[in-house]
Parts: sequence; structure tokens; C-alpha cells
Amino acid sequence: MIGKLKGVVDEVGEEELILDVGGVGYLVAASARTLRALPAVGQPAALLIETQVREDAIRLYGFLTASERDWFRLLQSVQGVGAKVALGVLGTLPGDAISAAIAHQDKAAMARAPGVGPKLAARIVHELKDKAPVYGIADLGGAIAGEAASTLPKAAADATLALVGLGYGRPQALAAVSRALAALGAEASTAALIKAGLKELAQ
Repeated sequence: MIGKLKGVVDEVGEEELILDVGGVGYLVAASARTLRALPAVGQPAALLIETQVREDAIRLYGFLTASERDWFRLLQSVQGVGAKVALGVLGTLPGDAISAAIAHQDKAAMARAPGVGPKLAARIVHELKDKAPVYGIADLGGAIAGEAASTLPKAAADATLALVGLGYGRPQALAAVSRALAALGAEASTAALIKAGLKELAQ
């Protein structure tokens, strides 16, 4: 299996590119986000590759980061999500936005991706809520505030630790506290966030 290709960008289309590796042109499908981030034609590039073998074809999917490749694999664990839909999601939402949509159970954000209707969006955020990469505290704060540089308030971090101490999984606790924080505001106390978080977890 091919895991990585390093060569020269030969051609870039709407859904795929040709990467020239030692005179051999590899046709690689990629998300719109990856295609926009590629170097100009004629410039060197390296792509992580996911190889999918079918009865009638071998398809290569390219990614600039391991995180994007991991999301590509994870999204396809959801029934109804194939490679094309997964690339559509990745082209529409960066990884942190996908994490935020899952943590907040935000079906509308997920449904912005091409090929993702309301039912499939609901299935994605539901099925991946326990599988998605766990937030770091700063990442969760950035998702809530809408600013990547912001941090989660201490009260919210303490509430998350308290819920974990009560036996809840870290992803579930983070998601519950994030929703509570969004509802109560950044000045909410630890006790209020724990109480609201427990209500979220009981739903």
C-alpha cells in the first residue's frame, strides 16, 4: 500500500491532482481545502496517502496533515459516509470545526458539507461523539469563543475534571461542559457548570 508520495505538482483539478513522482503521474483525490493549500504547479509537494482498493479500481486520497487523514478514516466509519462525502466534509470544515460540531451536536454545521443532508449530519455527530479526537482545553475554549487563541475558563476546566471524577468519559464531560458554558456564559461558576453539565449528560 502507498502511505506517502513526494514529488512535483503536475496538475490540479477541482477534486484531484496529479503528482509527478520520478516521471510517474499519480492521480490523487483530495479535499477542496487540501487542493487550495497545495504549492503551485511545478513546485515540490509531499502528501500522506490513503489507498483504497476496490474490485474495479485502486484509489489514492491525499492529505497534507495526519490529522486530516485521520478524520477521513473516522468519518467513513459512519454508515452512509463514503470517501467522496468525507472529502466534502473536510473541504468544508477544518478539523477543529468538525470536533466542535460533534461536541456541540451541531447538525446544521455538519450539514453545510456537500452530500450531507440533515439525517446524515445527525448520524455523523451522534455516532462520532465518543470516537472523535479529544479536545485539548485550549481547543475547546477556542471552539466556544470562536477564537483559536482563547482558553477555557478555569471554572469550566474544573467542572470538566469534576465530571470526569464522577465517572463520565472525558469527551462526554468536555462536550457537556461546553454546551453548559455556551448557555450560561463565560462568568458561570464551577458549581453551576457542573449542575448544567449533569443535566446535559442525563439527556
